[in-house]
Amino acid sequence: MARFQVLRWQDVPSVVKAFDEGGGSTSRQLDAWFQQEIDRRAMAQGLIGSDAYLEQWAWDPPATRDGGVEETLDAVQRELEGEFGR
Repeated sequence: MARFQVLRWQDVPSVVKAFDEGGGSTSRQLDAWFQQEIDRRAMAQGLIGSDAYLEQWAWDPPATRDGGVEETLDAVQRELEGEFGR
């Protein structure tokens, strides 16, 4: 079983972090499209380069799933990409 969290800017995911049973973590940056989408939305809202932009970043609450760290990262990444049609 692995614990994981997703870092998002508003509702757009950017990074998935999974924790092993010993507390070690492994992070995975999502495809560049996600950062481009974050930048596009931030620009449309006039938030680029502002503290308000930084305030929009937040980690989802921790969740768990069966499997190891890499399996968890793979599965969560696939789900997030599917959610955004990537």
